[in-house]
Amino acid sequence: MQMKDAMNLTAAGAGGRTAGKAQVVGKDTGRKNGRKAAEHIMQVVFLICGLIAVGFVLLISVYLIISGIPAIREVGLVNFLFGDTWDSYNKTDPQFGILPMILTSVYGTAGAIVIGVPIGFFTAVFLSKVAPPKLAAVVRPAVSLLAGIPSVVYGLVGMIVLVPWIRTTFNLPAGDSLFAAIIVLAVMILPSIISVSETALQAVPQEYEEASLALGATELETYFRVSVPAAKSGIAAAVVLGIGRAIGEAMAILMVAGNVANMPSLFSSVRFLTTGIAIEMNYASPGSLQRNALYSIGLVLFLFIMLINVLLNVVLKREKED
Repeated sequence: MQMKDAMNLTAAGAGGRTAGKAQVVGKDTGRKNGRKAAEHIMQVVFLICGLIAVGFVLLISVYLIISGIPAIREVGLVNFLFGDTWDSYNKTDPQFGILPMILTSVYGTAGAIVIGVPIGFFTAVFLSKVAPPKLAAVVRPAVSLLAGIPSVVYGLVGMIVLVPWIRTTFNLPAGDSLFAAIIVLAVMILPSIISVSETALQAVPQEYEEASLALGATELETYFRVSVPAAKSGIAAAVVLGIGRAIGEAMAILMVAGNVANMPSLFSSVRFLTTGIAIEMNYASPGSLQRNALYSIGLVLFLFIMLINVLLNVVLKREKED
């Protein structure tokens, strides 16, 4: 009897352990299935978000092409892109040449990049690598504040402070000029370049810098020869964001550039592509050649941004392959 009881207890214990293991295995299987289901759901959500983004880009592209091609066809591609006269309000012989606005946008964006990118880049290196924590805690909120200021405020400050200073300093009849627009744009793109570049630099693994210092490099050599090349793609993205904001800005430029469709000169009144659309869109009759020409200007702007992104991606891809 005692042997039977012992055997029964042993069998009961084994059965209990087996049941316990089965419950644990069942719980683990349920958790894995739950995780797989959650991952699958998130993959579907991400896919939908990506398709929505691509859909919006395609929708904008198709709309601009449909709205802008009729004006280009009627005016002529060469006359539209290389004509040096924009006189859309002339009832008898309207002119729709946008070459002055194209060159002004290119020169203005290039000038803003030449001024803003070095300042923003060195500021990002300073904040992420050199600045004491207390000083960085003061500068970063200031950069964020610059990013949150509306563009109309930049234009207002430029119109009240910068334009009169240019007029008196260079002895000009008016201070509204390409130079004023370049300065305003350079200030406006700083927050994007600083924030994105700093984030990219902070994402560089600390081991890279430690290895460089261990090999005898100085801190500055490490920052510019190790950290910066490692964060190259992020810094390039910052430059693209800066170019996009510079070439797409309208309100601030509207207040400091003078808004005359002249061939670009540093101290003369000029008109950008964006301001050309902003000035005349409300006064153009629906379905008129003038309004269609304004849509064509938007198409040219869109192609500019696409071309800049493609060129930058090609350059970065070649550097990675090398």
